[in-house]
Amino acid sequence: MRPSVVLCQRWFVPIAVFSVVVLSPWSVRAAEDRGLVTPERIVPSSQGEARIDLPGLIRELEGTNPEIKAARQRWEAATAVVPQVKTLPDPRLQFGHQRMPMTEPFQGAMYGIGQEIPFPGKLSLKGDIAQRDAERLEQEYNATRLRLVAVLKETYFNLHFVHKSIEIVEKNKTLLMQFEKTAKARYSVGQAAQQDVFRAQVEISRVLDRLAVLDQQKESLHAAINRLVNRPPSGPLGTPEEIQTTILTIPLQELSQRADEFSPALLATAKSIDRSERSVSLAERQYYPDFDVTALGLRNDRSNDNGYQVMVGIKIPLFYETKQKQGVREARASLEGAREDFTATRQDLLFQVKDGFVQAQRAERLITLLRDAIIPQATLGLQAAQAGYAVGKVDFLTLLNSLLTLQESQLELHSEMVSHERAVAQLEAVTGGPLSPIQEERRPAP
Repeated sequence: MRPSVVLCQRWFVPIAVFSVVVLSPWSVRAAEDRGLVTPERIVPSSQGEARIDLPGLIRELEGTNPEIKAARQRWEAATAVVPQVKTLPDPRLQFGHQRMPMTEPFQGAMYGIGQEIPFPGKLSLKGDIAQRDAERLEQEYNATRLRLVAVLKETYFNLHFVHKSIEIVEKNKTLLMQFEKTAKARYSVGQAAQQDVFRAQVEISRVLDRLAVLDQQKESLHAAINRLVNRPPSGPLGTPEEIQTTILTIPLQELSQRADEFSPALLATAKSIDRSERSVSLAERQYYPDFDVTALGLRNDRSNDNGYQVMVGIKIPLFYETKQKQGVREARASLEGAREDFTATRQDLLFQVKDGFVQAQRAERLITLLRDAIIPQATLGLQAAQAGYAVGKVDFLTLLNSLLTLQESQLELHSEMVSHERAVAQLEAVTGGPLSPIQEERRPAP
């Protein structure tokens, strides 16, 4: 394979990584502290821009996001249903006139009141069902909030990653410009080929192309965050605050237990089971009759006498084979479906917990390897290649490959730290809230 083809392949790998990973909190400053990068090569990002912090964005999201507000309104609406279904039906006022042809005709006004009375226990069961519906919607509201907080975190991390990526690419552009200057100087005295100058210029153009892509990604992520917090998509946002990577110290068993006890998605399906059980009890009670009580006052205009009439009506479940019996069948089928939904939801949550846990563990191991071994070695290799090329002991292709190797290692570190933070955010969403008591500070980002 020709060297130019190798260079193209090596170059496009980090481009793909730039396109798919989410926030990387790896610190260029941390590298500087270890002597891996000289201060003059670090390009500060977003000078003069306002800073945005993640906790402030989360508070704004919870207060302004339309999806969260709609879920809360559905919960409040369901809560208002409970007292309605527990109350007796509205009474009826009745007015009329009657005339009965008798030996002495009877005629006069009729007036009274009527009331439907469900069989004892039906109203309380309807109230229990409505209460479970309200509790289910409360948990769905909590699940929506946690899901959108996780989405916001991932988007915020992605934005932070893009800002840091711009710094790295700007730093590499500075190095490539130094390579070009060195190549021109060596070419002018006949110690290097003109092709070295052309290669340096091509790589600088690629860097400029990548910066344009990163600028577009930054604007798109600004719009995505603004949409989540219900701001105009084109509104200004600023630069993310520096973040801290975290290390997960809680065991898998405890994470799974948290999901069982606190996951809003699982609690919502549990409320559905409770509701369905009470629906079965209500359906079985439909075999019992409801009552209708009517009290009427009567006026005999001819004799100027007053009388009264009391009637009790009974609603007979005559068509129980096709109505009440089928209603019980429907309720029991719904109960079994709710139980199966609970099992499926629990299995999915436990999978998400296990998947997030192993991703976080893998990322922590690779972060340590990249940060403490691979990147320092790649940095030393680049420094040696720079010194060797300056005195003609190393060709330009080796120098360029050394830079790209270091860059790929830095991007891989970004990718693994992104995977770690993303796994933690997802674990928080499925276990019902922040994992702060089981996290510890690892390293501040630059």
